[in-house]
Amino acid sequence: MDTRHLVDREIAPLIDLFPRVDLGSAPIAEIRVKAAETYAILPPPVIVPEELYLPSVHGGPDIPVYLFRPDTIRADAGAILHIHGGGMVMGSVKQMQAGPAMLAATAGVPVVSVEYRLAPEHPFPAPQQDCHSALTWLAGQAETIGFAAGKIIVAGESAGGGLAAALAIMARDLGGPALAGQLLTYPMLDHRTGSDACPHANPVTGEFIWTRAANRFGWTALQGDYTLDDDRRGWFSPSLADDLSNLPPAYIATGSLDLFFDENLDYARRLVAAGVSVDLHSYAGAIHAFNAIPDAALSQRFNGGLLAAAARMTGPAGG
Repeated sequence: MDTRHLVDREIAPLIDLFPRVDLGSAPIAEIRVKAAETYAILPPPVIVPEELYLPSVHGGPDIPVYLFRPDTIRADAGAILHIHGGGMVMGSVKQMQAGPAMLAATAGVPVVSVEYRLAPEHPFPAPQQDCHSALTWLAGQAETIGFAAGKIIVAGESAGGGLAAALAIMARDLGGPALAGQLLTYPMLDHRTGSDACPHANPVTGEFIWTRAANRFGWTALQGDYTLDDDRRGWFSPSLADDLSNLPPAYIATGSLDLFFDENLDYARRLVAAGVSVDLHSYAGAIHAFNAIPDAALSQRFNGGLLAAAARMTGPAGG
């Protein structure tokens, strides 16, 4: 179905900036090079980060992270663990610094963004373990970096949003570290989306930027030889989690034309049914990665809501 006429007119130029790519038609190294060229449209970060290397708590290699420190850190406020997007197979913090830098500067809290290992070279559970290791390290740095230890939240976009949701489940299941909130921007949650097993049949989602074919590629790469036959299913694909209770409050933002629209709404519904506080926002005419056009009115509304939620979730109790 041709859905271009449904795309917000200020967002529509993004379609040509992100040309459709068949992820299965070229070596993954070439795909990553092309993706890096596309990410070059992002603005420079408002904060220059510090690169650090952290130990894995799961027996893996040391993990690079980027620490974004705002000039002024709010008193008694927390910190943010940020996870970048890229379909589980591409992207990097180094290429996508603008988002976590803006989070830090606007919320007035330190932000640590994880350079997690990518599939298919490093399938499940490697990316999740890297993110959990970074959270474990961050939870022990409150005094050193200067933030309130009980107010760490996790944030991410697309695949990063899916990993953020998975990390919230993983941290609960493993007994910590505790999270005060999760900021999920059009999160990649359900490995079935775009496949024959997809529970949704929405004819107007997923035509642009991140398609059904791309989603199948990303999830297949992440799955590797994992057979989804144990209690880690929700760590792999959060929509498969049987139990969503006792998770931190969630802020979920998605687009009405995004491939992830239906799985995002369904996940929000299930969180609410499990007793989790959810702030859900859907943006009409928004395709995947729509906020890459920062001056569009749609993006400004999205950014305003997300940044306000980040400040609220990391704020002092009652703030």
